[in-house]
Amino acid sequence: MSKNALIQFVEDQVVVKDFPRFKAGDTVTVTYKIVEGNKERLQKFQGVVIKRSGCGKCATFTIRKISNGIGVERCFPFASPMIDSINLDKEGVVRRARIYYLRGLRGKKARIKEARHKA
Repeated sequence: MSKNALIQFVEDQVVVKDFPRFKAGDTVTVTYKIVEGNKERLQKFQGVVIKRSGCGKCATFTIRKISNGIGVERCFPFASPMIDSINLDKEGVVRRARIYYLRGLRGKKARIKEARHKA
């Protein structure tokens, strides 16, 4: 097999599920599988999307939440078979594609405006 044929074969094997559209500033809940020994369970991670990077099958997104007063960030690849579902909870209004400035904010200053939709 040539190099291009091998790359094409691997890309065909990777299946990207159909997730809702979201962007930086949106609040999402990601349900993902955790394997512990021979047991498998689902866990939810809810937070604000602080960045999206890449395109196509190698795209990733990073979510930030505050847990017990400590900021926790987690990066998820879209093509991961461990992701069960992604739910869009709130749409936020931000003016940046990468909202790293949230890392330095606490309390009410860290809030993001919610998008209003016309009926």
